[in-house]
Amino acid sequence: MIGIIAAMNIEMEALRKGIVNPVSETISGIEFVRGTLEGREVVTAVCGIGKVFAAICAQTMILLYQPECIINTGVGGTLTDKLTIGNIAVSSAVVQHDMDTSAIGDPVGLISGINRIELPADEALAARLSACADTLGIRNVTGVIASGDQFISSAEKKDYIVNTFGAIACEMEGAAIGHVCFVNDVPFCVLRAISDSADGSSHMDYPQFAAMAAGQSVRLLTTFLRG
Repeated sequence: MIGIIAAMNIEMEALRKGIVNPVSETISGIEFVRGTLEGREVVTAVCGIGKVFAAICAQTMILLYQPECIINTGVGGTLTDKLTIGNIAVSSAVVQHDMDTSAIGDPVGLISGINRIELPADEALAARLSACADTLGIRNVTGVIASGDQFISSAEKKDYIVNTFGAIACEMEGAAIGHVCFVNDVPFCVLRAISDSADGSSHMDYPQFAAMAAGQSVRLLTTFLRG
């Protein structure tokens, strides 16, 4: 079984339309829908926005459904000139850009308890997703994806995340899902279709491009499941 988590309905509704024999149950306010998609057994969830919702969802999914891997799909902001609207960022690792215990001597971004800044995504899973994007002719880049409980909308914050973590994209859930997967030893990858520039023009870009970017993720995941 493959677990697929998105933050918003716009990122999941088209994918769920293809599920055969769906079975739904709601736990902690999150609806989990399992069934068969493109011949593969899947369980899907729309977790809600932010790291806490994402962590609740991932832990529940792991405990109840024991997925062989989890893919977190959705939209995000670009942090590199190599990615623009509609392109795909694939995680090599995830970081929590708003994790900061540097006042007690830790490096910025260090996750206490596991003593890591970067949480590595599954290399084989990332490579397969990137290859599927190539097959579809979707420009994609693999690199660090940064998460935090902030919608990044300023050039200054963008520069901080790039300079501190070397990230290629930013969003609000992936690193929390990666954190849960890491401590549970479940392979994961974060997939983000670029919907905004994360540089101050986000309020103009996002409403217009989010649906199109989400569609790119659906195309990619459908191709991935067929393989």
